[in-house]
Amino acid sequence: MAEPNPTWAIQCDGSAVPNPGRMGLGALITRPDGSQHTLSVATQATGCNNEAELRALMAALQWALSDMTPAQARIAEVAIQCDNSIVVAQLSQAGEPPVARLAPLFDEARALLAAFAHCQLRWVPRHRNAQADALARLALGLGPKVQTHGKRRRR
Repeated sequence: MAEPNPTWAIQCDGSAVPNPGRMGLGALITRPDGSQHTLSVATQATGCNNEAELRALMAALQWALSDMTPAQARIAEVAIQCDNSIVVAQLSQAGEPPVARLAPLFDEARALLAAFAHCQLRWVPRHRNAQADALARLALGLGPKVQTHGKRRRR
């Protein structure tokens, strides 16, 4: 029998409606054994899309850490997919100019990431993050976005 993947996988997304406005947080968390947990949370606060994206990541990390035993937390690896390039750049590129208004939240996110032995954070196109997006929108009482392929033709 094959060993399970020791990596926790997180797909996260946030929505602000309007932008800035009410924030919905969505995440799909896959444990190393392959079982999954979904987060779909509306916050009481208002903010912009970038803040919603960051808060979604933080909520997913907090949930994953709360679901682990202390021994697992010391050896855990996490692979995160996010469709927000600002969040990915701020958390993974040293020397990236800070987004001043969100700096305290980015510091909080870095502290959560430091709880894992290894973290991989990568940007994915929006269409490859549809499940997390749908969960964020669901938290706000919205349906999933309709995916369109290609450019619209003018008539």
